[in-house]
Amino acid sequence: MSIDWIGISLLLGGFLGLMILRIPIAFSLGLSSLVTIVYLGLPPLVIAQRMVNGLNSFTFLAVPFFILVGNIMTEGGISDKLVRVSDVLVGRVRGGLAQGNVVASTLFGGISGSSVADVASIGSFLIPAMKRNGYPPGYSVAVTVTSSVQGVLIPPSQNMIYYALAAGGLPISTLFLAGYIPGLLLGLSLMIICYAIARRDGHPRSGAYNLGEGLRILGDAVIGLFTIVIIIGGILTGVFTATESAAVAVVYALGVTVFWYRSLSMPAVLRILSGSLSTLAVVTAIIMTSAVFGFLLSYLRVPAVLANAIFSVSSEPVFILLAVNVLLLVLGMLMDMGVLILLLTPILLPIVTKVGVDPIQFGIIMILNLGIGLCTPPVGVSLLVGSSIGRIKLEKAARSMLPFYLAMLVVLFLTTYIPAISMTLPNLMR
Repeated sequence: MSIDWIGISLLLGGFLGLMILRIPIAFSLGLSSLVTIVYLGLPPLVIAQRMVNGLNSFTFLAVPFFILVGNIMTEGGISDKLVRVSDVLVGRVRGGLAQGNVVASTLFGGISGSSVADVASIGSFLIPAMKRNGYPPGYSVAVTVTSSVQGVLIPPSQNMIYYALAAGGLPISTLFLAGYIPGLLLGLSLMIICYAIARRDGHPRSGAYNLGEGLRILGDAVIGLFTIVIIIGGILTGVFTATESAAVAVVYALGVTVFWYRSLSMPAVLRILSGSLSTLAVVTAIIMTSAVFGFLLSYLRVPAVLANAIFSVSSEPVFILLAVNVLLLVLGMLMDMGVLILLLTPILLPIVTKVGVDPIQFGIIMILNLGIGLCTPPVGVSLLVGSSIGRIKLEKAARSMLPFYLAMLVVLFLTTYIPAISMTLPNLMR
């Protein structure tokens, strides 16, 4: 069967052209798909069918709940309590405020599941606090932005749900388990970089709590952190599905922030619901239009074309994984993470499974790759948010991030070529 290069050009070229013109992603996906369907002579009803099929998943129902619980915990001031816990745990170490920043992101990642939410909430007071304590502005932004990538790896992660959907319905609980060790390894590598820089530049220690103060701070935060136990514990023990655990977590988070911490008023809750609905509308539109786009990619045999191109160079697994990683890193610098997961998973998953990579492991590889893209110019959203909070130029923040990029790439290399890093916990639970 011959390759329809005109159809491929219309689909991919139309999408990229509309993106360059700054047309919203959902419209870019939909319009390029519509033009291609007209060219191919397919019935327009295909668009409606594929859009509905894109949402026809019980797993997808977890997405709005995870968005909502993350917003509740962020607006409810849980991030402030996590920062204090982090200061208790590692504040006495050289460069303690930077170390605490990484630990806070580790804890917050288990609640929000979003790198951008991490930077916006924790960074809003930690970046200024680090600057007041003598840390360079670029360094303060770099620590906050790179540590926020743990949010897309440590469960719950909305991006893992997108990957599970795009990969044909992988078990969410298994994906969640696979993200723990890479996420913690990333945090540890960043803390090592922070410590080395602190020793070199003489960064101060922080946090001088006595036992009573430390226990009181920990006890206050545990109530909020129990949200993680509900989500992860419920899924792993089989008490809840991912969707059910997210729904229960929303109810618990509302109860904690409204009645226990008293940090949210009813007008604030209504504002959070409205904001979450807006976010969900955008996500839903992208998922629906990407389902049509993905169908056309498959129809035009784009995965086969790309696979043949890669395997024509070499069939060695080391090369295949290297080529896929480079592709993901480059695209991650240019496009939205969720969109890339939905579009690239059907294309790249068959390629990597041919060389023996488990779909669960590849999910973590892809998410980590694109997470690095969130920190990288020109379109790294987390970096843009961090630079805005730190009030420094993007270029200055990016220069300060060079040693942290190295740490993230090392973790990516290890996760790619040592399957046990991501697969040990899932294999233990099988």
